Amino acid sequence: MADIKILSEVPINMYQLQEELKAIRKRDKELNFRANKTEEYLISLVQIKDGDALFKKLVALEIPRLREQHIHKIVELLPATVQDLKVVLQGYTLNVSAESMKKIAALVSEFTAK
Repeated sequence: MADIKILSEVPINMYQLQEELKAIRKRDKELNFRANKTEEYLISLVQIKDGDALFKKLVALEIPRLREQHIHKIVELLPATVQDLKVVLQGYTLNVSAESMKKIAALVSEFTAK
């Protein structure tokens, strides 16, 4: 069995994974069985076309204590209201102000309206 060594772990969202699979398909001409299944799953779930732009705008808000992994989760689930955002972030030990939550929800709803 091969000795696999993990060099780094970086969180990505479903949109970025879909883009990576497209790049692999272009490079290798076809995907293996698991990658095909993953791509089918992502096609059915990914609701936004420009996830990178949303991610960059959320990072640009510079909300205190909001980490990259939290932003990826927001891009994946697209909570358009403050209540939905609270549900998404309740799984983390994270306190975000009501004003910041309103900014995030407004930005996400702007992207989902397109």
